[in-house]
Amino acid sequence: MRERNVGLLVGVIILALAAIWVDLPNNPGLHIHLGPINYDRDIRVHQGLDLQGGMQVLLEADLPEGEAIEPGAMESAKVIVKNRVDALGVMEPLVQSQGERRIIVELPGVKDPELAIATIRETGLLEFIDAGYTFLPPDTVVETTFGRQEVAVTVPTTLPSTVAPAEGMTPTVAITGTSTVTPTVPLPTGEVFTTVMTGKELETANVALDQYGKPEIQFTLKPDGARVFADFTSRNVGRFLAIVLDKRIISCPRIETAITEGQARITGDFTLEAARSLAIQLRYGALPIPLRVETTRSVGPTLGQDSVRRSVRAGAIGLVIVLLFMLIYYRLPGFLAALALIIYALLNFALFKLIPVTLTLPGITGFLLSTGMAVDANILIFERTKEELRWGRSLAAAINAGFDRAWTSIRDSNLSTIITCAILYWFGSNFGASVVKGFAVTLFIGVVISMFTAITVTRTFIRFVFDVAGEWLQDHRWLLGV
Repeated sequence: MRERNVGLLVGVIILALAAIWVDLPNNPGLHIHLGPINYDRDIRVHQGLDLQGGMQVLLEADLPEGEAIEPGAMESAKVIVKNRVDALGVMEPLVQSQGERRIIVELPGVKDPELAIATIRETGLLEFIDAGYTFLPPDTVVETTFGRQEVAVTVPTTLPSTVAPAEGMTPTVAITGTSTVTPTVPLPTGEVFTTVMTGKELETANVALDQYGKPEIQFTLKPDGARVFADFTSRNVGRFLAIVLDKRIISCPRIETAITEGQARITGDFTLEAARSLAIQLRYGALPIPLRVETTRSVGPTLGQDSVRRSVRAGAIGLVIVLLFMLIYYRLPGFLAALALIIYALLNFALFKLIPVTLTLPGITGFLLSTGMAVDANILIFERTKEELRWGRSLAAAINAGFDRAWTSIRDSNLSTIITCAILYWFGSNFGASVVKGFAVTLFIGVVISMFTAITVTRTFIRFVFDVAGEWLQDHRWLLGV
């Protein structure tokens, strides 16, 4: 038994040291490069919108009032918006539905609000259309056979376009960059152009640099799209293949040779940000419904930082009071419980960084509340142990009985809290209440870890002390608070 207790104690110490390493403010992260194994992971605190600032965008379906939205359209739009925001590199964005027509997007630490808004709201419908022998100038608004309704668009900057083979690749299509301007080219009267293929046939779309260091978008087509593209370009050499984004001509190159390998590139006078934005729209497809920006709200970190300082101060004061109570009232067991509580806090914060959990003010509140529950578990164990000692049991028997008989109460109370956390998480996820969701996550993690520290860590400490000084404690029971 003594060897088992020593082994558990060593395990607890190793776990605590690992948690301390993860909790270091300037943690270097994990960077493993051994042969074929290449693993890089940054370990840091992820702060929410209310702590580091950023912006909140409310998007609404841009449809006539009263017009019904197709079932699943808003959910699909939410997924596409989430993918686009993730690809922008925004850490821990939050994208949630609000009602039947709205989507809330929270972007912590966003550096370019205008680009972020443009990327997430644009319809992003890419089409390759058969222009025949007619050159269509950039900026021309066209009507195509794929969807006859007008949509919100991003108007492209007029730039020259070409068709030329890239080195080591098949002939590729060159497309201009985009920027928001006033449309100047009228819609060709009564003419509807045939859509050869849409952006849904794109397999990948990534930003790269050409041989002159200019950004370009390289894309590959899915097998079906590659076959359609190869067949069309083979049969229409000398004709124009216009490239349309949101019903507006971006480029209208002439097909010089067949493009049969399903690989192409979009080049033009892009900035890196514009190229990345367009690649994201192409990669994640068109929104099923147009969205408009209903409201935007910038959130500064000052209020959040002030609230964090006050929350940390209040939590520290409360923790010190609780630890003093445990030391004064329970003495040696209280001291061991205090050590377990410190390990509990270290493990909590380490998991917040590893999962990672986005820390918000409600999340910090959930952590502080779970700290009180961790103390409560120890109190149940110690009170039960003291009762066993008063009934005349030996110290070893009283300790075992205290943990065993208190476990059912700890289990039931924590299980009810976990069920409550699940309900709160579901509510926060489905009704746009992100503060409730963050509170539920941190409270759940805290409750689970509190059960581990109360039952395993505290018990290991007490058993180890009893193995070392059990006989002496039999004669100094006042140290046990009895």
